[in-house]
Amino acid sequence: MKALVLSGGAGTRLRPFSHSMPKQLIPIANRPVLEHVLANIRDLGVVEVGVIVGDRYAQIAAAIGDGSRLGLKVTYIHQDEPRGLAHCVVLAREFLGDDDFVMYLGDNMLPDGVGDIAREFAQKRPAAQVVVHKVADPRSFGVAELDSAGRIERLVEKPQEPRSDLALIGVYFFTPAIHEAAGAISPSARGELEITDAIQWLVTHGAQVTASEYSGYWRDTGRVDDVLECNSKLLEGVVSCVEGEVDAASELIGPIVVEKGARVIASRIVGPVIVGAGTTVEHSRIGPNTSIADACVLRHTSIGSSIVLEGAQVTDVQGLHHSLIGRMACIGGAPGPAPHHRLVVGDHTRIEVAV
Repeated sequence: MKALVLSGGAGTRLRPFSHSMPKQLIPIANRPVLEHVLANIRDLGVVEVGVIVGDRYAQIAAAIGDGSRLGLKVTYIHQDEPRGLAHCVVLAREFLGDDDFVMYLGDNMLPDGVGDIAREFAQKRPAAQVVVHKVADPRSFGVAELDSAGRIERLVEKPQEPRSDLALIGVYFFTPAIHEAAGAISPSARGELEITDAIQWLVTHGAQVTASEYSGYWRDTGRVDDVLECNSKLLEGVVSCVEGEVDAASELIGPIVVEKGARVIASRIVGPVIVGAGTTVEHSRIGPNTSIADACVLRHTSIGSSIVLEGAQVTDVQGLHHSLIGRMACIGGAPGPAPHHRLVVGDHTRIEVAV
């Protein structure tokens, strides 16, 4: 089996961050979302991975490389502009050959993995097997309608009156039968080759198409709030490891990672928290549920349930929570009538907030 990972989207819901970095590289627990995705794929025993990239190819390639660091062999496949998920299958035809493959959206987080579903696919080998998850409001998703045996009868994109609460969540298993289907469909009203149309083509032409329910934690990391929630969820698995410097005036409570070269000075950290390599935390209160990337500086600051990206500096700001601070951002406190409790600050931004 091979894998096809889709990482070419524009990420408009994650602006301002997606102006300067692909949404798939937003860090969750100090690792890019895409790296979490690739680790899940590796855990399936898959080695060969095709990654669909757009105009952010250079940034993604710089972060992931040839995949060897993750135990994978990565091939990059360029898409000139978003033309639909089925168009990605068409583009990857040469790479995929006649192998079965898993297709995985590169901004999806399924930390519990899909190993059981992959084994089910390998044993039964339907033409296609989609991964679904029960959602409260299916109107924002592609929805699978099943018969009593769990076979798909119909797929409906963003139905106004859903007949099912089983949403497609961006993981699909395919045999080579999908190539004929992807080549047979026409662009949708929005000008894209929809994977739901290709799967529906298989259903209409009598192929076996099934659905498997994923009941674990799942988030599409397309919005800031989802990124922060997912960060908190993954930090639950942190195991304490202190390789940096922590002075005698500091207090560490709970699971905390202090990476090499980091310094914690006269500060209180309540886990789960990750402090990245080369970061300085001084006279500050950090956590819980907070990840701080490499080479950051936090002084006279308190922050919790937040993400601080590489190279950011936060000084003299108290009471920050549910915040996302961009790379190389510089935030300072200034006299004012009221504190800012939540900040979403893009890369290379310099601001002062009232304290």
